[in-house]
Amino acid sequence: MASKLEGLIGDNVIKKNGDKVPTKSLCGKDKIVGLYFSAHWCPPCRGFTPKLAEFYSNFKKSDKGENLEIIFVSWDKDEEGFKEYFSLMPWLAIPYSDRDRKAKLTKKYKVGGIPRFVLIDGENGKLITTDGFSQLMEDESGKDFPWRIKPFYEMIKGKLLNGKDELLDSNELIKGKIVGLYFSAHWCPPCRHFTPELIKTYEKLKEDGKNFEIIFVSSDRSSESFSQYYSCMPWLAIPFGDSRLELLTSQYGVDGIPTLVMIDEKGSIITLNGRSSLLLDNNCSEYPWYPKPLDELTQNAALQLNESVCLVLFTEGEEDEIERAKELLTETATKDHQKGEDQELFFFYGGDDEFCDQVRDFTGLDDQNPLLAILDLPEQRVYICPEKDLTKEIVAQFTEDYHNNKLTPKSLKEARAM
Repeated sequence: MASKLEGLIGDNVIKKNGDKVPTKSLCGKDKIVGLYFSAHWCPPCRGFTPKLAEFYSNFKKSDKGENLEIIFVSWDKDEEGFKEYFSLMPWLAIPYSDRDRKAKLTKKYKVGGIPRFVLIDGENGKLITTDGFSQLMEDESGKDFPWRIKPFYEMIKGKLLNGKDELLDSNELIKGKIVGLYFSAHWCPPCRHFTPELIKTYEKLKEDGKNFEIIFVSSDRSSESFSQYYSCMPWLAIPFGDSRLELLTSQYGVDGIPTLVMIDEKGSIITLNGRSSLLLDNNCSEYPWYPKPLDELTQNAALQLNESVCLVLFTEGEEDEIERAKELLTETATKDHQKGEDQELFFFYGGDDEFCDQVRDFTGLDDQNPLLAILDLPEQRVYICPEKDLTKEIVAQFTEDYHNNKLTPKSLKEARAM
């Protein structure tokens, strides 16, 4: 699906001499495209690049050599640094001048640090893994390349703790249940704050007869810390030091904790962002928290705001205005939501929650209501719709213009100065 990859990385990538290579030439059955986020100034990157280059060169010599291409996505601070670093690499690159593309890919794959090696299926453009770095470090020969996510029940297979110091077969404990994988650690203050909330939710769902279980996936640094922390939890756990801890963390791309990954009865992902979903749903009416096209802007949306590009329709908070906001946004929000893993824009309506005022103050937005804006906090910029009398058509056009790069943003610094 050339068009999907072209939408991601552009119509062309470049060789070291500047020659263009059509992106569509990298697409096809059994093709794998690797995005290598890296920079010359980064010591871990300079340590990993030779390992990746060796793997790449060896793979190219194999009978499957034509099936892999790597594209350098530069985090270098200037073009001179990019050129110097790229000259050491045997693969292709996104032109350094295309900083918007770098920003888009960074946000899409939630690249918070480098080096990062993301693998994409060249036939359909779907994500294979965001953690090619760790996978390659553990499998330097590439025996299991391209390191596709293993089925959940295959990964979790083995014994689990049940809170009574008993080790029982995982299949007996979770078969046919919705499962929450709780990535957490005792040393992490946000985790210790979230755990009591999760316990309350867990107990409520159990009381309501929901076929639900949680498995603690620990990042604790000692057996003692693990035991102390787990002693307050009413659910299952993977034993301390078990190899499944790293496997699950890697396979689900968990970069930070606490994280709650929700898995359905068949082992498929419901959401990687169960924590925010749970906090937004105090009475569990939305359980098991399949992603929704449209949410209210509250403090619990802070994580999404900080990591993604979000469209927000601010209102005075009156009930009729909130209903009108939902009516205006739902059609366009649903259309974007149906993109699944390719969704780049997330939709919120602002009511009378105090967090709405905090967001306005932080982004320099005035007190006009209704006010339609796209907030790109990762890139520190904001897009403001000039229309005051909003319609569904205006919302749809504003969104389409954003997707087609037709909107002119203001930096947060500019917006605050207005």
